[in-house]
Amino acid sequence: MFTGIIKAKGIISQIKRNQATAQIMIATPMTHQIHSKIGDSIAINGICLTITSILNEGFTVEVMPETTHRTSLANMKDGMEVNLEPALLATDRLDGHFVLGHVDTTAKLVNRMLNENSIVLTFEINPDYIDYVVEKGSITIDGVSLTVSAVEKQLFEVSLIPHTLQVTTLGNLKANDVVNVETDILGKYILNENRGVNNEK
Repeated sequence: MFTGIIKAKGIISQIKRNQATAQIMIATPMTHQIHSKIGDSIAINGICLTITSILNEGFTVEVMPETTHRTSLANMKDGMEVNLEPALLATDRLDGHFVLGHVDTTAKLVNRMLNENSIVLTFEINPDYIDYVVEKGSITIDGVSLTVSAVEKQLFEVSLIPHTLQVTTLGNLKANDVVNVETDILGKYILNENRGVNNEK
């Protein structure tokens, strides 16, 4: 489990792809800072993956076909910056919200607007998932815990303060960039429960 509070940024140093899986090498000093080890879970742009080896300045992970299909992994390339968050410890503060690292879908950035001291990003999401996006509710974009500021049809907005722009990769997003989206797990359970009740009537 994660919180959506990014601890560091890393750089993809190499991606090795084959027909079934992919191996990603991430360059970052973070592994020493958090004492990561082989077998630990880590979120890379919101994708929960397992560390398979530790390097001098980084680590490697392996990715399964389902993850590639559901996330923005296909768009990742060597030299790209990514958001990193180690798994939550039982003794850690829950500063963001409950994040599983199980990406629901992707969304496309359709607008970027400066609003006083913040940046407002507007995303277009698959309509099958828009019911899980709630105004003033939580959402995870590329691993970053954010609050939804507006929802309309297939579009939703989030606002980024300067600190978030500085410590995450979201400040680098451009129009038509694709991001990973994980909707709020609590909202998903509630909505699915309500749908089940309605189906029984």
